[in-house]
Amino acid sequence: MKKLFAWFILICLAVAGWLLFSLLVPPGPASQQLVELKPHTNTRQIAATLEHAGAIRSANAFLVYHYTLGRRTLKAGEYDFSKPGGTIAVYNRIARGEVASHGVVIPEGFNMFDVANALDQSGVCKKADFLNYVRTDVSLIADLDPEARTLEGYLFPDTYNFSVSQTPHDIAAIMVKRFRQEAAKIGLKDNIHQTVTLASIVEKETRLDSERPLVAGVFENRIAQHIGLATDPTVIYASLLRGKFDGTIRQSDLQLESPYNTYKYAGLPPGPISNPGITALQAAMHPTQTDYLYFVANNAGGHTFARTIEEHNHNVAEYRKGHVTGPVANSGKR
Repeated sequence: MKKLFAWFILICLAVAGWLLFSLLVPPGPASQQLVELKPHTNTRQIAATLEHAGAIRSANAFLVYHYTLGRRTLKAGEYDFSKPGGTIAVYNRIARGEVASHGVVIPEGFNMFDVANALDQSGVCKKADFLNYVRTDVSLIADLDPEARTLEGYLFPDTYNFSVSQTPHDIAAIMVKRFRQEAAKIGLKDNIHQTVTLASIVEKETRLDSERPLVAGVFENRIAQHIGLATDPTVIYASLLRGKFDGTIRQSDLQLESPYNTYKYAGLPPGPISNPGITALQAAMHPTQTDYLYFVANNAGGHTFARTIEEHNHNVAEYRKGHVTGPVANSGKR
């Protein structure tokens, strides 16, 4: 009897030692740094996945801990286990939902196609899924812009951290919330649709903050005088919407039958063509009072502005002298 008891004690100590070792001692660097735990995965499958990835020493020890000490809800998502950690630490991270994040940079002037590409390349979500959402559901901005056809213009440029567990709706909601915050800071609350649409064009036309109010002023003058904006970025956007833009504007593009084609239709297009930043929004809110009606690139990173078509044609000729093979850029070039 004493021998049996001694063996029992030894077995209990061995099991306890194994359990403590499995729970507390990190297995070393995981063979897979990122481990995705899919929604509706049961605890046994989670444990097996973690052991296979090298994130924990033993799936059985993980299960023992869960059923005897934990039984907490384990949250789906993508986790980074590149840094060694014991099973208890791994378990607690999953219970807290400390999912891995992917940094995604959205520069000013990115349109929804660019944003979708950035998200896809970062591994956050598929391009097609994001585009499908932002092109079909405008509920996030229905109160801001009842005229909105898509979420274009309201996916605010910034650096974000997203996880693969977030849906296109979740991602867009974060970006729209950021827009709301920045719009409130600069006092944007009236004529939002028109302001954001104008700002989106200004954003694409010049990278110089100092020029943006003046560019906005030129567009305001052309709108007031019923002169077409004749701006290339709107033509590019019209082609993008049809899935036919290949990086080059052709004469046929200038004749494209689209309300976004400002060579054919005067006034602003139906909606934004990009997602503008703060300076472009402020320029659209406070355009410079000017009598300029035209502008063209000046070979120095900025633009040359003109009041008359004769003056503008001269500026275009000067531009072409410096860029013989390049296209003439910006508004009123024809």
